[in-house]
Amino acid sequence: MTATNKNVDVNARQAALVAAAAADDKLASDIMVQEVGELTSVTEYFVIVTAANNRQVDAIIEEVEEQCRAKAGRKPLHREGIESGTWALLDYGDFVVHVFQPEARDYYRLEQLWNDAPIIDLLEAGITDVLYSERIQDLMEK
Repeated sequence: MTATNKNVDVNARQAALVAAAAADDKLASDIMVQEVGELTSVTEYFVIVTAANNRQVDAIIEEVEEQCRAKAGRKPLHREGIESGTWALLDYGDFVVHVFQPEARDYYRLEQLWNDAPIIDLLEAGITDVLYSERIQDLMEK
């Protein structure tokens, strides 16, 4: 069901990492990719990131959509929360991108709801210098 480009052969993990790298390009913080496929039938991966303000939420969403289309041949099946600016979701079917402002991320704590899910090493996407809040850093070290 995911729209793909015939010239691009990218699996869900690689596409989720493309989304994470796109968020990193727009200076997102607390970037986390969780492999949730064994815990839910809804999707395979969650990409969860934090944006400092409404404008950064918009910029991250735009960059994720652009890079996922260009590098992974993917278009979102569904978009939610885009208008609010405090939280946004891009559903690609086999991976879902969540962009939160800090207060919303702290409120929903998605990464803790799925704390049994393996966390993917962002080095796979070439991401080396992500800024992490203390709460997210503590989760990553467990």
